[in-house]
Amino acid sequence: MKIRKTIARAAVLAILCGTSAVAWAEEAGTKPIQLALWNPAQVFDEETSIAGIRINLLYGVNRNMLGLDLGLGNHTRENTTGFQYGLVGYTEGTFVGWQNNFFNYSTTFLGFQTGFYNGAESATGFEWGLVNVTDDMHGLQLGIFNMTQTLHGLQIGVINVVQRKEELPILPILNWSF
Repeated sequence: MKIRKTIARAAVLAILCGTSAVAWAEEAGTKPIQLALWNPAQVFDEETSIAGIRINLLYGVNRNMLGLDLGLGNHTRENTTGFQYGLVGYTEGTFVGWQNNFFNYSTTFLGFQTGFYNGAESATGFEWGLVNVTDDMHGLQLGIFNMTQTLHGLQIGVINVVQRKEELPILPILNWSF
């Protein structure tokens, strides 16, 4: 029941976020489904964009991903929009949506990250994990250890670090900058 609710929410999120990604989803070479054992042992090569569902049994790589992304190792060379669930989620470009892996990393992130480790160069939204690390954070970091270079929001955790903050760059429990 819980899995069905999560998948339904992810589908709604993918549809809502999908409007910003329609341009690349309509380009030639986009496929509706991908199945990967280990790159390059996947149905479509890594230069193909997927708009639909991607299942990476061990590790899969694609150019762009729009929709539901499931697997142990989920890697996108450019942009991901939708819901990603697995062990490792890595987007070299922009991720929009919910990234829910043990280890999450995106160059630019917009949405919700949940996992043991959440990371991004630039993040806007909510990170919830044991370790949350960004260069530039706009939003909320909730975890045991939260660290960013610049903060425009709130950190809640045991150790909160804002490296470019002049006064009290390290605070326990709560740290903020608006």
